[in-house]
Amino acid sequence: MRGGGAAVRYRMAPPNQILATKIFKGILTLELLGIAGAYWLFNKMNTNQDFRHTMSKRFPLVLEAYYKSNEWSGLYGIRERDQEEWLNCKN
Repeated sequence: MRGGGAAVRYRMAPPNQILATKIFKGILTLELLGIAGAYWLFNKMNTNQDFRHTMSKRFPLVLEAYYKSNEWSGLYGIRERDQEEWLNCKN
């Protein structure tokens, strides 16, 4: 024994367990980034009508999901106000 202390032995984790831990941490990180990104996108669409207009041109399915999620939660009229505003801007 060195230094007169008790010998402490650490066992190495099996390589499979180390790999599984790294994969789990990677998946968890991706999930958290996905949740943060979805929150950012929803918040941006919820507060910015011009951004919704951009989304209607580039990613209409994402905008449709935004409208549907609001309708499911009981918030109606956002789609109609957007379409009216965009129509008035063209004229």
